[in-house]
Amino acid sequence: MDKASTCCFIGHRKLPKEKIEQIIIRLDQEVENLINMGVTDFISGGALGFDQIAASLIIAKKEMGRKIRLIFALPCKNQDEFWSDEQKRLYHNIIAEADEVIYVSEEYSNGCMKKRNRYMVERSAYCICAHLHPFSGTDQTVKYARKKGLKILNVAEQRMHFL
Repeated sequence: MDKASTCCFIGHRKLPKEKIEQIIIRLDQEVENLINMGVTDFISGGALGFDQIAASLIIAKKEMGRKIRLIFALPCKNQDEFWSDEQKRLYHNIIAEADEVIYVSEEYSNGCMKKRNRYMVERSAYCICAHLHPFSGTDQTVKYARKKGLKILNVAEQRMHFL
């Protein structure tokens, strides 16, 4: 994994229903732009919400023949312990499509999510985020990515398009 050709995904677990379609459209555009710029590795933290949406998009692009890799940086082996059966099924299906799976901790601990987030940021030059709320884990991670000099693309903010 070469940092210069790596992008991580950071976002909220719960996204407003009325924004999801626009977030996915923007996510697709930004991923396409990065692929065209030579980005080949995409890291997802595997959490519910934006992480899984982004991972699913990368899987679809791989199935369309794009030469890219999906890497999961997971906080611990039992991240899905308290999820519903349906959430677990979807999680295991997308994990099975990964090119690489890294567990930053064996067991869940208070700091394992933050450790996972730092792992992703420190190995990336780009960050595509769905950042809507201050004072959240997403907010902390985006601030850390900015401090580390990543190019940050927020697919949840409104952007004017002139045709």
